[in-house]
Amino acid sequence: MRGDPLVNTLELPDGLRLPYAESGDPDGMPVLLLHGYTDSWRSFAPLLAALPPHLRAIALSQRGHGEASRPASGYAPGDYAADLAGLVRALGLGPALVVGHCLGAQVAQRFALDHPGLVRGLVLIGAYRALRGNPVAQALWEEVAILADPVAPGFAREFQAGTLARPVPPAFLDTVVRESLKLPARVWRAALAGALAAGIPPGLGQIRAPTLLLWGDRDALIPQAEQEALAAAIPGARRITHPGGGHAPHWEDPARVAAEIAGFAASLAREAATAA
Repeated sequence: MRGDPLVNTLELPDGLRLPYAESGDPDGMPVLLLHGYTDSWRSFAPLLAALPPHLRAIALSQRGHGEASRPASGYAPGDYAADLAGLVRALGLGPALVVGHCLGAQVAQRFALDHPGLVRGLVLIGAYRALRGNPVAQALWEEVAILADPVAPGFAREFQAGTLARPVPPAFLDTVVRESLKLPARVWRAALAGALAAGIPPGLGQIRAPTLLLWGDRDALIPQAEQEALAAAIPGARRITHPGGGHAPHWEDPARVAAEIAGFAASLAREAATAA
């Protein structure tokens, strides 16, 4: 178990400011945590607390989200991936284990394709190849397309609660709802439009980083067939299913997800030691 994370803000050369929370051993394997749509680094607070202290965990608030800068444009997965590359290089992290949830998992795939030398492994939570053609995502878009400022608290709460299949602490749900409400309507639209427009990455089969997929079998957004297709597309990808789990297993069962990430990190370390 860890203490409270240290929160800092990185300014990239283009002026973009990205908050991040860090905890664990500064010399440990870097584990980068990428949140989902309308979330922030705070959506990883329970997981940060549960990860073993020998890992160096860094949870980033991506552009447009939380307290990060909100540029007028640039919300495609490749834009987020470029930001992440800037953070990895600025912090001198070297190859990292990249953990992404939902939108963050889409960004992690793009990052692994665009910057393979910076990726040690991937853990993709509630992940997909593409959202295009997903009926739940399309229904969400129809609501987001007409959002106006200020975004209604009831809408944000319904959205976040709708990702759950099991209860989470009420205070934590309140936190993620508050984080969603930090986004103006234009960023709700831009971030979802970018995710929908991306399509299946044409080079998905070229990802060589060891990959682990975590998925709840009551995920209302991502069906089992999509998980199976994603696992088949990434060479050697492994899957772990959380029975009764929803779209965010790391919210519903952070201790189990932390153990799965730690076990995967240990396997990466063993493979590296064997290859040395």
